[in-house]
Amino acid sequence: MGWLHDGHRSLIRRAKAENATTVVTIFVNPRQFNRAADFTQYPRNEARDLEICRTEGADLVWAPPVEEVYPPGFDTVVKVGAVSEPLEGAARPGHFDGVATVVGILFALVGAERAYFGQKDAQQVMVIRRMALDLALPTTVVACPTVREDDGLALSSRNVHLSTAERAAAPVLHRALMAARERWAGGERSGDVLRTEMRRTLAMEPLAVVEYVSVADGETLRELTTVDAPALLSLAVRFGSTRLIDNEAIG
Repeated sequence: MGWLHDGHRSLIRRAKAENATTVVTIFVNPRQFNRAADFTQYPRNEARDLEICRTEGADLVWAPPVEEVYPPGFDTVVKVGAVSEPLEGAARPGHFDGVATVVGILFALVGAERAYFGQKDAQQVMVIRRMALDLALPTTVVACPTVREDDGLALSSRNVHLSTAERAAAPVLHRALMAARERWAGGERSGDVLRTEMRRTLAMEPLAVVEYVSVADGETLRELTTVDAPALLSLAVRFGSTRLIDNEAIG
């Protein structure tokens, strides 16, 4: 969605390493925002983004206007089922409908063999994979590791909105995930204990307003009582008006 950073650079580099031609799509999708203000305030700088794509060696950039993606009379929504409903789906109703719809359009128009997404948005990756599988789209979805700052904060276009104090506080997301991972690595298998550990760590940061913490099945995203299979630790936290998410896979 533009405002490219080193995480996006890593996706371009991975795509170039594994494919003959690399296409970057840049589109701030109005259909995945719950509030109009979030859409208008989303950071944009197309000239900067194009320069990043050029320096990273992308072969083609497609940055269409809204009316090209959603022409007059457009009246279709792609809705993925169960995996889209908890976590971000519950916190942002309709969000994944917008994501699945626009990505389905982009897959159809670009015709790529592979599409690269960051693992920071783990649920989004799962939703897009399910959509591509169920609709028999010939594009393989590739998840790439989350790129982080030295203090652990996951790179995100939204980080630009953090104040100095909020930016200093934001690495608590990663610390909370690592605290739960450490408990799990030490043998703890109770989902409630791991969730409590994340909340305990987040509570140490006064600026952090917790929306949710989750210990969920790594395939279905159903909340776990006992962690006896691959799982996803995830959380959503607000700092002022800026909402950040992060996750960590275990098992």
